[in-house]
Amino acid sequence: MYPSLKKMMDFARVQKELQECSKDIEASGIRVTPKADNLSHLLGTIPGPVATPYEGGTFQIDITLPDGYPFEPPKMQFATKVWHPNISSQSGAICLDILKDQWSPALTLKTALLSVQALLSAPQPDDPQDAVVAQQYLRDYQTFAGTARYWTETFAKTSSLGVEEKVQKLVEMGFPEAQVRSSLEAVGWDENLALEKLCSG
Repeated sequence: MYPSLKKMMDFARVQKELQECSKDIEASGIRVTPKADNLSHLLGTIPGPVATPYEGGTFQIDITLPDGYPFEPPKMQFATKVWHPNISSQSGAICLDILKDQWSPALTLKTALLSVQALLSAPQPDDPQDAVVAQQYLRDYQTFAGTARYWTETFAKTSSLGVEEKVQKLVEMGFPEAQVRSSLEAVGWDENLALEKLCSG
């Protein structure tokens, strides 16, 4: 009779989960914050696990909650670029069973993010999301680890978040990305000087 009631997201539960997460930030380093006033679009943050190529990085994950949450899994994808067999290097899509058929309403956003963090520590190259990365992981681990470390340094270090924003801003003005990056590098990442350089170049 009221079909819409079945699909209503449990906002009280989501708020409770956000509170639980913020209580424990110091210990876990895992943070979940609303992206806007809307509780169905959140931003998760996880620290790169120690003793992995991701150590020292801070990874942001876009979280979209479906109307059926918590009976349907949250949709998560990396907003920070990451080099990993189970994460698309292009789109940030994550291949993880609990985000698909192994989801249970007993799980929370925090347990899902902890599972994503554990995936960074223990890749599963036999069930890849990114076949190129998985091949490299299996055939040439040293190169894989070096590339993953480089991507962590470039995209997941706090200072580099600003770098990506600067690149994005100048690309949106209509300059080609490769040119934007080389101009920013040439002027020490000062976007005003880079803009002058691009305009005069």
